[in-house]
Amino acid sequence: MCLTTPGHIVRIDSPTPDVRLAEVDFGVAVRSVNLVFTPEAEVGDYVIVHSGFATRTLPEEEAREALAYARELALSAAGSPETASVGGSP
Repeated sequence: MCLTTPGHIVRIDSPTPDVRLAEVDFGVAVRSVNLVFTPEAEVGDYVIVHSGFATRTLPEEEAREALAYARELALSAAGSPETASVGGSP
């Protein structure tokens, strides 16, 4: 199963007429993303990304709601005994 969070487009480049690449900010990292499947995407939009490709744009309200749920999940998992020692010291 894949779990993704929305990313915010901060810049778009078109190195060739057929290619649009975006810098997408995920809060913890900025990644280069291909916009071939989302030609309507513009700077300021939120997108869902899979394997380096934006697969859909999201309304800002939906993106903010998803980000809030992701923060809640991360906070609750950080306090969980099952995840306390995952990836580092307890």
